[in-house]
Formats: sequence, structure tokens, C-alpha cells
Amino acid sequence: MKKLTDSIYYCGVLNPNMRVFDVIMRTEYGTSYNSYIVRGSEKTAIVEAAHRTFSNSYIGELEEFFGDTAPDYLVLNHTEPDHTGCVAALVTRWPGLTVVCSRPASVFIKAITNMPELAIQVVAEGDELDLGGRTLKFFPAMFLHWPDSMFTWVPEENALFTCDFLGAHYCEPLVLDSEVVYENAYLDAAKYYYECIFGPFPSYVRAGLEIIRNLDVRTALTSHGPVLTRGNYLECIIEAYGEWSAPVERTRKSVPIFYCTAYRNTQRLAEAVREGVLRALPDADVGLYNIIEHDMGELAAKMNGSDAFLIGTITINRDAVPPVMQLLTLTDSVNIGKRPVAVFGTYGWSGEGFPHVAERLQSVGCRVYDTQFKVNFVPTDADIRAAADFGEQFAKTI
Repeated sequence: MKKLTDSIYYCGVLNPNMRVFDVIMRTEYGTSYNSYIVRGSEKTAIVEAAHRTFSNSYIGELEEFFGDTAPDYLVLNHTEPDHTGCVAALVTRWPGLTVVCSRPASVFIKAITNMPELAIQVVAEGDELDLGGRTLKFFPAMFLHWPDSMFTWVPEENALFTCDFLGAHYCEPLVLDSEVVYENAYLDAAKYYYECIFGPFPSYVRAGLEIIRNLDVRTALTSHGPVLTRGNYLECIIEAYGEWSAPVERTRKSVPIFYCTAYRNTQRLAEAVREGVLRALPDADVGLYNIIEHDMGELAAKMNGSDAFLIGTITINRDAVPPVMQLLTLTDSVNIGKRPVAVFGTYGWSGEGFPHVAERLQSVGCRVYDTQFKVNFVPTDADIRAAADFGEQFAKTI
């Protein structure tokens, strides 16, 4: 337990040893499940909870704080299980606890806790909760990063509970950003967190920043990573979010080509396809990327930020090779709908890899080019010319 302001206390859980979060995010600096208490003269609210794994220690610390009294409210700015895994245990411990959340969250939390009779108070924009000398005011923050997300503002403390917004998977043992020692590591974690969590929602990020600009925020109480304070990292992270979410203005179309190759045959096709794309779009940025030679996160950023892209694969064990499928799992399914894409490559015994790639791309809403260009084993000179024609015809559809 750590006192942060006159009425706000930190009661979160540190998890320095975590290295993978939600299956796909690396967390080389660990993480924290930040939870807080706001104490008014009449009532008390817990804001955010914690992961189910830490229920016993988390509730034990709360029991120490509350003693013979009980919390009145549990404010959930977001219901993802890393925030709410121990809610069922909390409500079991204090049956009089009222959950305060957005309307979408009120549906999700019942499914997460399997408690259909959970006492819930739904709040909307501008609603307030009076704790006695301390006020909780609520702002919807849709898609930052779930449809249930909201911010909670304590005007008397100039403190904003920002949920995942402005956060980082970075376990700061002393909680506050003023205590961060490894600045480069923290900033690296904050940027990676933004890319993974908020990258698909730039317009919503800008809306969230607008809420913050209209408030005199001195403390941002995040759900992961250090608490941000004015004069330390608060201004820096807000400015970074503004830069990262700014609309991108391009004068050239971006049409990257990603491929894997075992004996350079698919690479030869990729080079020919590129030549064809440039025939139709001579001013386009058409980068060639052998998937195994580049960082997967960088490739995903190029793919998701493109105007169109192509995937070249080989077939092994009746499927596309793992690096290709791994890249495709990183498609930004929120914003990639109707993106023009095309599939090509070489095969030996069979060619099942091509339709599997096309099916994956169709499943996330891409507009997949009707023709899959494929060559059995080693491409001939005629195949190379046909590959260039394939690239040109595809580029004309962009």
C-alpha cells in the first residue's frame, strides 16, 4: 500500500517476472496490475482490480487497509481479465460492494465473474459519484482499447484514472514515474505498448488526448506501469501519444511485398512481382521483405500501414510456412478491411499454402485478388515474365 495523494492510495500488484502478456506481447520489463483506493469522508472506492492469480495477496492487502470497515464501490474502467480476474473474489469477500462501470462493461463483467446478480451501477458521460469531499466523474473512452473503456476523474486531486491509456508493461517497484531509473527501457516499453494496444485506434487516441487536454491533469493513474506525474513523464507520454496517433499523410502509395523462400525461387518471383507493380505504379514505395530477415513487429507495422500488400509463400507440410502465418496473425483486423492483397509463390509436391494464406486474409476482411500466382519448383523465364504481369495487373486494382 502506498499513499499517492491526500485521498488516493496505490494497492496494485507487481509482476516483475512476466515475460509474455496475453499470449502475444513481450514483457521483458515485467508488468504491474495497478489498483487504487479513493477515500472520501463518507464512502470509499476501489478503482480497478487485479489478475486472478494474485487474488489472495491482493485481497489480503485490502483487508489490512480496510480493517473492520468495507469498501463501498469498485470502479472498473475496463473489464479485461487482467483488470478483473479477482472481482468475483472481491465481491465474495465484501458482498455489499457495488460495481461501477460503463454499460458495455456491465455485460462483460457478469460473464467474467459468472455472477448474473452482481450489483452494478452503470455510469455514462458526466455522471458523478460523491464519496464525501471527493468526487468521481466519468468519461467514456471507447476503444481505448475496448468498447467498455472509460476514464475516471477526481477533480479535487487533479487525478485521472486512465485505464490502459498512457500505460506500459513496465514493472516499476516504487510505483511512481519519478522513481524510474532506466529511462530508455521505460520509453521502449511505453512505445511498444502503444503500438500493440492503441496502434489500431489512432482516432480514438486523439479523442482520449482531447479529454485530457480539457482537464487540469496533474496525475495519470494508469492500469499498467508507473503512475505518471506532471514534471516527470506525464507530459512526455502525452506528447508521444500525440505524435504516434497523428494522421499520416503520404504522397506515395505503399505496396510492400513480404515473402519466404527456401531455395530463392519465391524470392525471384517477388523481385519480378515488384517490377510489375512499379510498371503500374512507378511512384509507389514497393519494398521487398524476406520475412525471416526482419523484425516481425516492424514488418507488421509496414503491412498494417500499407495501401496494399502482397504475400509470397512456399508450401511445406501442406501449409504456408510458419513465418508467413505468424506475420498474418499480426494483421490489424480493425482497420485492414477491404485492403487489396495478393498471394503468390512456389511449391513442390502440392500448393496448399496459397489458399490457406488467402483464407486468412479474407477472414480479416482484406480484398484478396482473385488470382493466386504459383509456380511448381523452379520458375522459367516465362514464369518470371508472368509474375511481373501478375504484379502489374494487381497494382491496377489498387
